Amino acid sequence: MPAPGASLTRLVDIMDRLLAPDGCPWDREQTLETLRPFLVEETYEVLDAMGRDDAEDHCEELGDLMMQIVFQAAIRTRENKFGIDDVVASISDKLVRRHPHVFGDTTGVDTPDQVLAQWEDIKKAEKAAAGQKQGRILSGVKHGPALWRAQKLGAKAGKVGFDWPGWKGSHDKVQEEVLEIAAVADGDDQAAKHHEIGDLLLAVVNLARKLKVDAEVALIDATNRFTSRFEHIEDTLTERGLTPQTSTLEEMDSLWNDAKVIEKARAKR
Repeated sequence: MPAPGASLTRLVDIMDRLLAPDGCPWDREQTLETLRPFLVEETYEVLDAMGRDDAEDHCEELGDLMMQIVFQAAIRTRENKFGIDDVVASISDKLVRRHPHVFGDTTGVDTPDQVLAQWEDIKKAEKAAAGQKQGRILSGVKHGPALWRAQKLGAKAGKVGFDWPGWKGSHDKVQEEVLEIAAVADGDDQAAKHHEIGDLLLAVVNLARKLKVDAEVALIDATNRFTSRFEHIEDTLTERGLTPQTSTLEEMDSLWNDAKVIEKARAKR
């Protein structure tokens, strides 16, 4: 029986064939720039499958995401920059290097928090050894989904003491921001509303961080629940010969609550 990971060679060979002069016209015209939206799309499709706990779909979506990695590495190979083996070697070496408590003789690293602290220390030492200047505290978090970025920024600022105390401190900040929105909601200052909504979202993300909840994933799961519950409303109304447009808010809210009961029952199975 082949060792786990051995089948990666087949995927690399298939990608090389697709990019060959007599390969696939669509694949051959792709660039790193044109592949960017596909990488984002495939990542979110993996998250969606995980959120639904659909193992079969999860497997398929991970394959699609892996194809994007192999695809980009193949393009870089043609530029004589690096290949898939360099990608695998890079992450393998990094994992060994940054886990000296597992692969080396480091002791006293026994908790997840200690592991993360050690990881950051090793990362800083690596950059210093490479002659890279240490940037500003928040400079390493420039791009990404807004909720994810907000949570990363809050965590980095928190590490140097710029943070509300405990989850209650962050909870109080959320309540403060809600009141500030109420103060501008009925006015005509759209810029102020924009500003205050942004502050509230940031405060909620920081509360999520304190409660060890990933805000990005939490919102993905919440929107999936919203979709599922709303589809239950649509389906039930259809069975009754109705539509959302011909129903009252009270009728739809009742069906929404029914959907929540069904969800809880399924979760207990």
